[in-house]
Amino acid sequence: MINDYFKLSYISFKNRGLRSWLTVLGILIGIAAVISLIGLGEGLRFAISSQFSFLSTDTLTVQASGLNAGPPGTGVIKPLKDYYVKDIENIKGVETAFGRIIEDTKIEFNDKIDFTFAANIPEGKKRKDMERVIGLEAEKGRMLKDSDIDKVLLGNDYGKEDKMGRAINPGDKVLVQSKKFDVIGLLKKKGNFIIDNSIIINEKELKDLFNVNDTYDIIIAKVPNRNEMSLVKERIEKYLRKERDVKEGEEDFTVQSPQQTLKNIDATLFAVQIFIYVIAGISIIVGGIGISNTMYTSILERTKQIGIMKSIGAKNKDIFTLFLIESGLLGFLGGLIGILFGIGIAYALIFIGKLFLESELLKVKISFALILGSLLFSFIIGSIAGILPAIQASKLKPVDALRYAK
Repeated sequence: MINDYFKLSYISFKNRGLRSWLTVLGILIGIAAVISLIGLGEGLRFAISSQFSFLSTDTLTVQASGLNAGPPGTGVIKPLKDYYVKDIENIKGVETAFGRIIEDTKIEFNDKIDFTFAANIPEGKKRKDMERVIGLEAEKGRMLKDSDIDKVLLGNDYGKEDKMGRAINPGDKVLVQSKKFDVIGLLKKKGNFIIDNSIIINEKELKDLFNVNDTYDIIIAKVPNRNEMSLVKERIEKYLRKERDVKEGEEDFTVQSPQQTLKNIDATLFAVQIFIYVIAGISIIVGGIGISNTMYTSILERTKQIGIMKSIGAKNKDIFTLFLIESGLLGFLGGLIGILFGIGIAYALIFIGKLFLESELLKVKISFALILGSLLFSFIIGSIAGILPAIQASKLKPVDALRYAK
C-alpha cells in the first residue's frame, strides 16, 4: 500500500514538471544556506579551537589591551612591563610565569621572502617551563640552548617545499631582518598558524634585533591547581590594576584562560549561527507556503482523480495519506538538493578563500547529524505544509468531485 502512495506521488511530480522544481526552490535555498553557513561556522570554530590547543589548560594569559594591529599583545598603547613576570610569579597559586615577545618580521631564503612572526624563548629554567607549557618539541635538529648565538628554530611549515621554494633543514642559513642566522631545528607541527610559521630566537638576541627594552607582549602564568584558577585570576587582576593605576571596570589589560577565550568565541559564533538559522528559517517557511499552494492547486487539477479513487473504495485516510506523503516528498526533495548545493557552496567558498587569503584556517565541518537533521526537517516542513490541503482533498465527496471535474 505504501509503495502505491509513492508511485502515485512520483507520477504527480512527473506530470507537474517544472512547477514541482519551482515549488521546492524555497526549501532548497533555506537548507542550502543552513548546510553551507553552519558547515563553514563549525569549521571556523574547529579551526579557532585548534589555535588555542597548544596552551595547557592550567594557564592564564595576560595581555595589554588597546590599539592592536599585529599579533596578540602587540601594538598596544601601554605594554606589559618585564618586571610584571617576577611579581606575578610571586602571587599565591602561580607556579611559574614567563613573558613572550612577538614581533612582525621577514625571513629570506632561497631568494624568496616571507613575512611572519619572531618570538622569544627565555633563558635558564624558564626555557624548559615555556617549552613544556606551550608544548614545543623539535621534529628535526634540536631545540635552542642558552649558549646558542645567531641560531634560530623555525616552525614546521618552513620544512615544506612550497613555503620558500624548497624545504628548509637544520644547517641551512636564513636572513631574519637582514641578519644571518643558522637554522638549528624545526618544530613539530602544532596546528597553530603562528607557531607553525614562527621564528624562535633566544630572548636576548631577539631584544637586540628588534630593539625591545623592558616590555612583553604576553605573560603566561601556570596555575597547577585548576580549582584555584578563578581566585588566582582575581589576584593577578588586582595586582595589575594597582601597577597600571586603573580602577576596576576600566582595565587596560585582560587575564584569561584558553577555555575562557574559547567560550567567548563560541558565544560569538553561536550568535552568528542564530542569525543564520533565522534567515534560513524564513526561506524554509516561504518554501513551505509554496508547497501548500502547489498542493491546493493539485487538488483542483485532480478533483476527478480523487472522485474516481473514492468511487472505487478509497477512504478519506487514503486520500489524506497520499497528499501528505506527496507534500512531504516535495520538502524532502528540496532538502536533499539543498544539502548537495550547500556542501558545494561551502567547499567552493573555502577554495576561493584559500586561493586569495592563503590561510589553512579556513575549513568546512559538516556532520552526519546536520545532514540527517536537515533532511528530516525539510520532510516535516513539507508534510506540515500539506496537512490542510490533504484534509481538504480527503473531505471531497465522490459525487461532488465527479460532477465538479470537467
